[in-house]
Formats: sequence, C-alpha cells, structure tokens
Amino acid sequence: MTALRLGAPLDPARRLVLQRRIRIVVAFTITWNVVEAVVALSAGAAASSAALIGFGLDSIVEVLSAAAVAWQFAAPDPERRERTALRVIAISFFGLAAYVSVDAVLGLLGLREPASSPVGIGLAALSLLIMPLVSWFERRTGRELGSASAIADSKQTLICTYLSAAVLVGLLANALLGWGWADAVAALAIAAFAVREGVEAWRGEACTTPVAELTGQRDGHDHGRGAGRDDAATG
Repeated sequence: MTALRLGAPLDPARRLVLQRRIRIVVAFTITWNVVEAVVALSAGAAASSAALIGFGLDSIVEVLSAAAVAWQFAAPDPERRERTALRVIAISFFGLAAYVSVDAVLGLLGLREPASSPVGIGLAALSLLIMPLVSWFERRTGRELGSASAIADSKQTLICTYLSAAVLVGLLANALLGWGWADAVAALAIAAFAVREGVEAWRGEACTTPVAELTGQRDGHDHGRGAGRDDAATG
C-alpha cells in the first residue's frame, strides 16, 4: 500500500477531478451489476443453480454499495456523508456474507446442486476479467482522495471478483467433473473475507485510526497522528 503524504492537502482542482472519477466508476459499477444481476438470476432460475442465484444477489448488494458512494459524492461536501456511506457498505458486506454462508452450507449438505449453465460460466468469466480493473481504479482514486467509503466500495467490488471466481470454478467443476460442492467451499472463504471487510468499514465510519488505515494515511505507529487526524477524520 502506498501511503499518502500527511499534511499535504489536495489542490481543489485535483480534488474535483478525483471526485468526478469516483462518480464515473460508481456509475459503471451500478450499470454493470444491474445487468449482471438480471442475467445471473435468470440463468440461475433456468438451471436451478443456487450458485448463480447467489451471484445475482451479490450483484444487487454491489449496486447498493456503489449507490451509497454515488449518494455521498453527489453532495457538495462528500466528507459529511462519509459515515452513513460506510455504514451502508458495511451492512452490505454482512448481508453478502450471511447469504453466501447459508448457501454454501446448503451446498455442502447436498441440498443444492448447481446445474450446468453455459450462460453462467460466460458471465462469471467476463466478470472475473472486468471487475478487478474497476476495483483497482476506484481504490487508487479513493486513496489519493482520502475517501474511506470509496476504498471500502472498491473492496466490495473485489469480493465480487472472488465470488465470480468461485462461481466459475464451481460451475466448471460441476459441468466437467460433477463436483457440485466445489463452489460451496470457496464461498465460505469469501464469506469470512466479507465479514472482515465489513467490520473494517463499520469501524472506519466513527474512528480516525481505521479510516487512516483504509486510506493509507497512517505512516508507522503513532507518527503523524495529529496531522493525519485532520485529513482522515470524517466527523
């Protein structure tokens, strides 16, 4: 992680450019995930695939997270909305973890077995190619801007990437080898990661230190904490 320099506020013009970039990437994320949700839910219903249905529901969660950041940066002073946006993002992490966990357990118990779905395989593969780039761009912009909510949303997008990989592996394993349980195992690891990131986002909304860690503004132990407080604190 590249740390931001403390005590060096952004030029107003540069801040406007970064805020515009956040709006663009959020708009793309929302559009992509709406399409992804429709396709995944339709394909999942057609193939009786719980994995694909879960993937579609994750896309809806991703829309919620991105919408929270869009709402924040639609304000003239986005920092004032940081707390609420982070709470929404944290709750979306927890909701994703809860659903994925239940779905994974049902899969491991043999109560759900994803059927072969070429459409689902293609969708998961495409998401696996696109979403890491979106996550990287938003995280890089969020760090320079010093926005914990943008970084938390980029992590939500990264979880979507992991889930894409899990669904892709599960669908391929089921189609080629008959291993319907493969995506359930990977989903449990994703759920654990989602809980960790949700806790980090929740704590970041009210405490200056976690926000500083999210944005890369903390520079070793307690050095610069006083200076970082003004830049990292949101309330």
